[in-house]
This record gives sequence, C-alpha cells and structure tokens, in this order.
Amino acid sequence: MASDVALISDIVLDLDGSVKPAWCLAEALAAKGFKVVFVSPFISRGIEGYICECGVIPMNLDVKLIVRNIDPSLIWLEVWMREAFLRLNSINLKLNSNIIINFSHTISIDSSIWYLQGAPSIALKDIKPYMPLRFKLIYDTIKPLIDYSDRKLVEEIYEKSAIAIANSKFCASMYSRWGVKIHSVIYPPIDIDVFHPSTSKPSSDYVLAYFGKETKFDVIRKVADQGVRIKAFGSKMFMIPKYLLRHPNIEFLGRVSTERLVDLYSNALYTIFPFTHEPFGYIPLESMACGTPVLTYGVQGPSEVVVDEVTGWLIEDDREFVDKAVELWVDGYDPTIRRVCRDRAYKFDRARYVEEWMGILDKLCESAVR
Repeated sequence: MASDVALISDIVLDLDGSVKPAWCLAEALAAKGFKVVFVSPFISRGIEGYICECGVIPMNLDVKLIVRNIDPSLIWLEVWMREAFLRLNSINLKLNSNIIINFSHTISIDSSIWYLQGAPSIALKDIKPYMPLRFKLIYDTIKPLIDYSDRKLVEEIYEKSAIAIANSKFCASMYSRWGVKIHSVIYPPIDIDVFHPSTSKPSSDYVLAYFGKETKFDVIRKVADQGVRIKAFGSKMFMIPKYLLRHPNIEFLGRVSTERLVDLYSNALYTIFPFTHEPFGYIPLESMACGTPVLTYGVQGPSEVVVDEVTGWLIEDDREFVDKAVELWVDGYDPTIRRVCRDRAYKFDRARYVEEWMGILDKLCESAVR
C-alpha cells in the first residue's frame, strides 16, 4: 500500500556515496506510487531539479555554509558540526510523513528507521595519520569535543528512532559498542546495469586506485616505487600529497565521469584499495561489477564485499599489500576471476536492495494503517 515517506539524506552535491542508499530507495518508492519527500541540509541546484524530474519532492534546508566552495568532505564536516554541536540543521524541522527514514548523521529527528553509515569521530581518528599537518593540529585541538558530541548525537538520534539498520556488519559493530541495538544489515546498492565490463579484452596495462580522504597514500607510493603503473581518480585534492602527483608511475586523472570510471575499472589489471577507514566499500564493489578483482585489507567493510582469493585478495598489513601488488603486476592471475567478480556484484544490485527495504516498509505501512 502506497504511503507518504520522507527520506533524510546527507548533503546532496551528487547522488553517489552516502547519498546513494537514500536516493536509490527514493527513486524506487516514487516509481511504486509513494509520495516521497527527499530532505537534506543542502541540495545543489542542479541536483534539486533532477530530483523533481524523477517524481520526488526535494526539501532543501539550504543551511548557511562557510566552506561551500571547497572540498565536499569539508562541507560535510561543517554540516555535521552544525548539528553535533548546536542542532542547527534540525531546529524547527517538522515532517508529517507516515514513514520517516533517516539516512543521515547530520539531522536529529524522530524517525521510523535510522540507517547507519558510519560515525564521524571514529573515521576522523582512523584518518588522522594521513591528514595534512594543518588539519591534524585543528583536529587534535577539538578532538575531545568531536568525540563527546558524536556520541551524544548518536544516542539522541537512536533514541528518536524506532529501529536502526546498518550498512555493514562492521558498521553495526561500531554502533553496538555505543549501545545501539541493530535490527538488521542492508548493504548499499550498486546499479549493475551501469557498472559492468565495458570490454571483453581489457588492456590490463595499469592498476587502478582511488585517491580520497581514507586512502593510505604511502602504500600507493610504495607500490608505484616498485614499478607498478597506477592510474588514480578522485576529487579530494587537498588530501593528496604532492609527491604522488609528481610520481612517474602514477597518472592522476582527478574527478571522472561515470562512463569514464566504468572504462577505467574494466581495463585495469586489478584495483588497489589501501584504506584507513571504510564502513562499506563502494570502490571494491564497483570494480568487481566491472569484472576487475580488488586488492585490499581483510578488515572493516571491504572484507564483507571482497571474497579472498575468489574476487580479490584480502591482506593483513601494508608490507604484505605492497608485495602482493607487485606479485600480481608481474605474474597476473587466472582470468576467470573476472567473471566471478561480476557474479559477486549481483548480490549487491539495487533490485536486491530495494526488495529488502520493501519487506520492511510493507510492515511499517501495515502498522500505520492499523
């Protein structure tokens, strides 16, 4: 039975990353006849228009930002701080929808479901060793406030939510340590019609890497130092050490289109994903959907996506990571692994994701009718 549903998202500069789970569900619900309101502290104008075209009602809170024109990670952090420290994003926010699903860590509001995607204080602690010096100094100064405020915000949003669902078992374990009872795990979706092999004959003459706030750049450098040719993409320029951009074996492509990214994944020999903190792991999943195996660590979210020695390789430490990267570059691997990677990605397809959500929402709609 169709109903009114409000989905609360993080800042919407595009429809990827932490926004993707909320947007995928919004599109599916609108197509099924639900009245869907898509709420966010900030929605870029171009995306706001697209949301309307898809039959979803955007509610742009349009919060006043200081860092509007710089890195998206810093914009997100500012928006989170507004809520964690002063509750500025949720002040005076009232929603009348029958069902409210909060996909955000930046708005505290009564909800039917809170979808957990990671605690900022834990992510910042893990990322700290790779921060530029100026950010380390700022972080060290306000870390006690961040830790305290994050814990209090989590407790408050959880208290306001009927149930909590996590985006991975690792994510569930993080929140469980703070007293959050996890109802279930629903992995984020991937569109396998978009992310698919673009060629049957990959060039395999480079390794693909993502440069982001969670990247272990020193591991990337050590791999490149061993003669491995790396192509890298990403938009978080402020985090990237200058020595990597000058490295003769690294070609940094910056932000790329989805079509270009699919081609990069498809033609790579393998994808490397050395990370400091990753609750789920879109990069490994996108790579596998394009038929390319992944070298990463056997911890946190990526260990739930990649199957060791089947769709990639799960490594214990940085030294082993570099050694394995060189071994694969020199010796290669059984090419049939590419087909297995694609098969594995089907388990995370958006159709499966929507089906899981509909099972939960059907029960909520029945309860609302009663």
